Amino acid sequence: MTDGVPQQRFLPEDEVSAARARELTEAGGAWLLDVREDFEWEAGHAPDAHHIPLGELGARQHELPEDRQLLVICRSGARSRMVTDALTEANYPAANVAGGMGAWQASGGPVLRDDGTPGAIV
Repeated sequence: MTDGVPQQRFLPEDEVSAARARELTEAGGAWLLDVREDFEWEAGHAPDAHHIPLGELGARQHELPEDRQLLVICRSGARSRMVTDALTEANYPAANVAGGMGAWQASGGPVLRDDGTPGAIV
């Protein structure tokens, strides 16, 4: 803290485990960005995720917070790795979620539809 204001800390690494991503997201310490396609998102996603499909990211980049740790997720980790690399190059504090939504679910992370019912990873 400096003068009563907590200092923002960003992760030194550019990839985190799904379990660590869940901890950071649930604690409010990170902004989870899901870059999967609409049909994948609709089938099921992490409850606190923000959805911007990979193909729309360029046009919607202004929606990304610049002052928060970004955690990027997709189905398996490949698309999110590409996005993480591009965001890091653009000076965003970004980290890839290793293993994607499959690892998220395997680590005990919930996968829900927009209506709150259990979802699936497709």
